[in-house]
Amino acid sequence: MGHASLRRANLSLVLRHLRDEGSCSRSDVADATGLHRATVSSLMAELIERGLVRELGTARAGAIGRPRRAVALDGSHVGALGMEINVDYIAVHGIDLGGRVLVERRIGFDAMGEGPDRSLVELGRVARKAIAEMRRAGAAPGGIVVAVPGLVDIGPGVVTLAPNLGWDDLPLAERLRAELGGFRAPVGVDNDANLSALAEYTSGVAAGTPDMVYLTGEVGVGGGIMVGGRLLRGADGFSGEVGHLPVNPSGRRCGCGRTGCWETKVGLAALVRAATPDRAYERGAAAPPDPEVRVKEISRALAAGEPRTLAAVAEVGRWLGLGGSILVNLFNPRVIVIGGYFARLAERLIPPAQAELERLVVAGPAARCRFLASNLGFGAASRGAASMVVDHIMDDPAAIGFAPVARSSVGSV
Repeated sequence: MGHASLRRANLSLVLRHLRDEGSCSRSDVADATGLHRATVSSLMAELIERGLVRELGTARAGAIGRPRRAVALDGSHVGALGMEINVDYIAVHGIDLGGRVLVERRIGFDAMGEGPDRSLVELGRVARKAIAEMRRAGAAPGGIVVAVPGLVDIGPGVVTLAPNLGWDDLPLAERLRAELGGFRAPVGVDNDANLSALAEYTSGVAAGTPDMVYLTGEVGVGGGIMVGGRLLRGADGFSGEVGHLPVNPSGRRCGCGRTGCWETKVGLAALVRAATPDRAYERGAAAPPDPEVRVKEISRALAAGEPRTLAAVAEVGRWLGLGGSILVNLFNPRVIVIGGYFARLAERLIPPAQAELERLVVAGPAARCRFLASNLGFGAASRGAASMVVDHIMDDPAAIGFAPVARSSVGSV
């Protein structure tokens, strides 16, 4: 390891220690990390200059001894912007390194109907507005990660295939960077289910569960799979396309071009087609501009005891359990966390899903897997995207510039 790489690794080690342990003295950091005290002092000086660490008051170590000046992570000046573009909305979640939420919203947008070019223009507009709000709150974004429902080559940030958006081989990171003009911080792209799984693992209903599956509940269905506390990506980074498990060879044609995929049975568009007499959906149209509108309609119909809706939701629950049993037989997770519209209708979906799961899992009760409803709502992917930006900053604190926040420009950090 060269000098620059070694220093970068040590900066990361010190910064992560402060994030995990809170305020402490430089000598405490040296003792905990095994680094020489002079090295820690040099690293701390750089982190303070970059605005990532601040000095606190002094305190004595025990009843006697020299006073020690405490230091702590200072997350207020550097931000992380997570975004999601899905079939019918764009979501943003901007935080600072301390976890303070600076901007959070979801905007209805027909990404499938508008096509990739107009979608990138709108994504850039929403990003610029979010960046401006974060800057007004005193934090310059140290990076952006965008969640997309599809296959993503995360290295160059290319959307290889997003069937429900109608996108293929779209260089999203490059195009968004161009839309943002002078923005110089990193721009990344990742799969929405993977990012949602990370959000659930860090702060959701199953936080800290090392073996779990997260299922998006959108027009399409994706899966983020955690194995041993690590995200399972596969050889080419394309794992998690669980919505395209072939569960009904004689079924409906999927947006991916194949027949009988799992999402044609449990995706939001499938539920709406079955639950409502809307002829546009019978013709196979995608979901409406705001998925929550349809979910509220379905919830009202359930509350009123509408027979067609009750039957449709129960049927989706059974198919949810069937597909879930395949995942349990493959990965043996402890929980399957259901997000998006699944979570909103969990009270009705989970009982038939759990019953079907237990009927079909080979290991039976020994598997001890259960469905849980996410409490992160439709914002799980953008929240996970922001967390990934924070992780990138923690991995490479040297990427954050020394200059103070420049409020007149969208560019440097």
